[in-house]
Amino acid sequence: VQLLASGGGLVQAGGSLRLSCVASGRTFSNLVMGWFRRAPGKERDLIAHITGSGGSTYYADSVKGRFTISRDNAKNTVYLQMDGLKPEDTAVYYCAAKPTTFYFSTNYHYWGQGTQVTVSS
Repeated sequence: VQLLASGGGLVQAGGSLRLSCVASGRTFSNLVMGWFRRAPGKERDLIAHITGSGGSTYYADSVKGRFTISRDNAKNTVYLQMDGLKPEDTAVYYCAAKPTTFYFSTNYHYWGQGTQVTVSS
């Protein structure tokens, strides 16, 4: 599976960005998709995931109520809508995927290249 993320950039606090991640190489609806981020000096953390059908989502407390994960299986694309951005959201954002059969595993099998999000105060 190949994952190509895009949509990062520089935005002022309170602004919005939408990240996209296009997948290829496997039936997209059979993949759980996740968004992770790594802030400077910190570990990479899972911030959201969505099941293959899109019927179930998860959000880390740090982004709950501000970020929305969604997917379009016809376009093999997962999105992360980020609203109310804060300087502490500054990080490299990664999309990742794992087969739905590994839903309860914490390990993701496939990773995108990362896209930088910088939020200025």
